[in-house]
Amino acid sequence: MSESAGDKKHEASQYRREQAREQGQVARSQDLGSAVLLLGLIFILNFTGPNVIRTLLEIMEMNFSGDLYWTTDPREVIQHIIIVVGKISLALLPLLAAAVLIALSVNWFQIGFLFLPEKLNMDWERINPIKGFERIFSMAGVARLLFSILKIGIIGAIVIAGSSTQVTRLISSSEMPFEFVGGFLWSTVFNATVQTGVILLVLALADFGFQKWKFSQDLMMTDQEVRDEYKQTQGDPALIARRRAVQRQLAQQRIGAAVPKSDVVVTNPTELAIALQYDPETMPAPIVVAKGADAMAKKIRQIALENGIPILERKPLAQALFKSVDIGKPIPVDQYTAVAEVLKYVYQLKGKKMPNLKKPEAA
Repeated sequence: MSESAGDKKHEASQYRREQAREQGQVARSQDLGSAVLLLGLIFILNFTGPNVIRTLLEIMEMNFSGDLYWTTDPREVIQHIIIVVGKISLALLPLLAAAVLIALSVNWFQIGFLFLPEKLNMDWERINPIKGFERIFSMAGVARLLFSILKIGIIGAIVIAGSSTQVTRLISSSEMPFEFVGGFLWSTVFNATVQTGVILLVLALADFGFQKWKFSQDLMMTDQEVRDEYKQTQGDPALIARRRAVQRQLAQQRIGAAVPKSDVVVTNPTELAIALQYDPETMPAPIVVAKGADAMAKKIRQIALENGIPILERKPLAQALFKSVDIGKPIPVDQYTAVAEVLKYVYQLKGKKMPNLKKPEAA
């Protein structure tokens, strides 16, 4: 019993993968970008945080002290707003630049460079509520929901377990100096965030591996899809076979007309056959009127035998002529001596005098 044509049992071809990529279908994990971004930003914030705090303190001191706090001049207010926005932007610039760089790097790691401007066009299917409910309550949507719940549970349990040791110190922080409280709170938040980021990263890497596997499974092809793709890329196999048959027929017709006019057939002895013709009155050098390999070589030998054309076995000469000389072209200069010996033998068989075969003078 033949296998069903609907079974996806063939690995996706390179053409199918390229087509899917052009349509925006790639294997990627959204959680991986979030995890790397969280870890990257918390470490960068650990270095840039003091500068951000100093900037905020300067802005607060500038706004809530002195005469500027009471000014009502619109020009001074606008100028002051520009200064404040500029200072905040400079303080946050390293953090924002790092966020963009990390996001681009993670996406490039997952899918490489992919530019799809057509995805910016309005697609009403994306805002279709019916399609939206189908996506939410599909098997894939339920699986994502269960994975999210599991992820939240694992992260919550580990963070709570790691932070439980800090509860006592947090309760007694009201009696600590202000500077110490700030450092203690930041240390607690930093450690908890790093723990969360590491857990997210591990889960995201597992999700990324699963998405790549699932993507490969979704792209697998049935027998019919393989046949359809072959027709699309290479053409209909029946037409290709018919075209090749016509080409073989035409080649055989040319051989049938050319070989009887030749003077000798040089063979390999069975794999190659080259038919040579030489007319000293009209040709400056012998020409190759037909050549072929395997079945075509057999056909040339058959026609030569039927027409009484001498067949000589000269392996090096046959190989050289087959590789270097096209049909209808004269033999190369470096083969003059070998061809002259063959023609001399043929002319002796026919009882004729061998014409002079001179090499052309070098320019």
